Amino acid sequence: MNWTLEVVPVPVSDMDRAKEFYADACGFKVDLDQEVAPGMRIIQITPPGSRCSIALLHGMPPFPGSREMAPGTLHGLQLCVTDIEAARDELVEAGVDVSPVMHVGETGWEEGKGDTWNSFMTFADPDGNGWVVQEAPSELSER
Repeated sequence: MNWTLEVVPVPVSDMDRAKEFYADACGFKVDLDQEVAPGMRIIQITPPGSRCSIALLHGMPPFPGSREMAPGTLHGLQLCVTDIEAARDELVEAGVDVSPVMHVGETGWEEGKGDTWNSFMTFADPDGNGWVVQEAPSELSER
């Protein structure tokens, strides 16, 4: 049986602001924007080329037995790109505050690209949810 990661909930405080950030600034595709019940809205957005989407949620009660995340508390989700410098340029051009490209060196994090699989940058959405972007040597379908 395959276990595929297909949707990750991202806690946000302002749905329209988050939708604008992810769709317009980050270039993610809006798959769904729907009020599923009175006061419960879901916006599902997918990064270009990804099989996993993010779900921006508002008013949705937590699943029984689970805990609710406050906006800005999700950190460490990782996206992969094949050209980190081009991806950084796109985000900067769209007005996103992005870290410099960095790699893990002999003394810890150092500025600049590293070897294969060792180039990263970070950014956060308007609520402070943090993302890591890693450069991959090829598209996922080719690995």
